Amino acid sequence: MGTVFSFDVRVAAESDTSRVQAALAAAVASLHHADETFSTYREDSQLSRLSRGELSLGDCVPEMAEVLQGCEEAEAESEGWFTTRYAGGLDPTGLVKGWAVQRAVRMLASSGADAVCLNGGGDIQLYGGPWRVGVSDPLRPGGLAAVIEAHRSLAVATSGPAERGCHILDPHTGRPPAAGIASMTVVCPGLTRADVRATAAYAMGDRARAWLEELPDTEGFAVSADGCTWQTSGFARHTAKLAA
Repeated sequence: MGTVFSFDVRVAAESDTSRVQAALAAAVASLHHADETFSTYREDSQLSRLSRGELSLGDCVPEMAEVLQGCEEAEAESEGWFTTRYAGGLDPTGLVKGWAVQRAVRMLASSGADAVCLNGGGDIQLYGGPWRVGVSDPLRPGGLAAVIEAHRSLAVATSGPAERGCHILDPHTGRPPAAGIASMTVVCPGLTRADVRATAAYAMGDRARAWLEELPDTEGFAVSADGCTWQTSGFARHTAKLAA
């Protein structure tokens, strides 16, 4: 998927670590499978072949229908601010990474792992805890804009141009969002939803705050291009104090 994934898996001393090790291998394999299936860069991926009309949806692995259904739901929820067709083709990769990471963490949780942190290119799914996750300051390299604390399943997704340049476009104009948000972080239980909501919210700009407030179990934190910040009403319950 063109990025780095890192696992932090915690297991009690008396647990059967062989089950967790087998689940870890399966989780890694599932991430490679997702890349091989959904990559827009591989000409032989099922997604590329589906987009070219060489495969029907029924010819693809079942996960293809699951992912595309999730994209349709995200597009409806965001009123089109998240879409798979912003560039004219079929590109569900805005959902795939979060979906693949969340699925991999589920494998480890069901194997008996006590706590799991899977970081996929800066978007994180947590299970168990306690965990502390730093939100990078997009205007101050190496600095933190916020620190999130978790003691249960929680996902943290951040969208913006700081790491990869401008890769999120306003689907209505085909150009970079005009609102000038430097980063948009969304916190909710699962990374599938957190990732697409962060993408849509970044594209929306300042209007995202009201939208995020209406979503269940979802909070947001934004850093504007001028250094100002805003957050939804419940975001503070997930945060720890930053050191001076």
